[in-house]
Amino acid sequence: MILNHLIGIYTHPKEEWQSIDTRHETSMYALTHIAIIALIPSIVAYYSSAHTGWSIGAGDLIKLDQQSALMMAIGMYAGLVMGVLALAILIHELAKAFEAPPTYTQSLELAAYTATPLFMVGFAGLYPELWVVMAALLVGISYSVYLLYSGVPILMHMPEDKGFIYSSSVVTCGLVLLVILMTGSVLIWGLSGGPVFVH
Repeated sequence: MILNHLIGIYTHPKEEWQSIDTRHETSMYALTHIAIIALIPSIVAYYSSAHTGWSIGAGDLIKLDQQSALMMAIGMYAGLVMGVLALAILIHELAKAFEAPPTYTQSLELAAYTATPLFMVGFAGLYPELWVVMAALLVGISYSVYLLYSGVPILMHMPEDKGFIYSSSVVTCGLVLLVILMTGSVLIWGLSGGPVFVH
C-alpha cells in the first residue's frame, strides 16, 4: 500500500524509520506518497476559499471566486511538491559536507515522511479560523522537526551527535526554502492577476 508508513510515523516513529531504512522502496514510491499527501492541503484550501470562506478576527468572511480558488489550489499543490523535491536535493547535498552521502532515494524518503505532518495540517482548513490553522501549523512543524531529528541518524547512518548538527542545518535551510517558496507563490499569484474576492 502506498501510504503504509503513514500510521507508523505517528504511532512509533523510530521503529517506522527503521522499517523505511530496511525496506528502501524506489524513488517512485516516495514520489507517489508526496503526490497523494500534497492533495490534502490543496483540496481543503480550494474548498475553504471558495465555499466556506475564511474568518480572520471579527470581520466578515473572506471568499474567493471558484476560478481564483482553483488557481490558488493548483499553485499550492505544485509548490508543495516542488518544495519537498527541493528539500530532498538539499538533504542530499548537505549530507556530503557530513561525509555521509545518502542515495537520492534515502534523501527523498526523509524529505517525504518529514513533510507529511505539515501536509496533514491541511485538514485544519476545514474549520477555516486563522487561529485554528495557525495552532495546527505549529503542531505540524514541531512534529516534522521531531521526525527529522529522529530519522536522520537512522536513514543517514550517522551518529546521533553528528545527526543533530546535520538535522539543524537541514531545518535552517528548510526554513529559508519555505520563505522563498512563499514569496515566489505570492509574486506569481500577483502577476497572474491576483485573487478575485466574492461576497
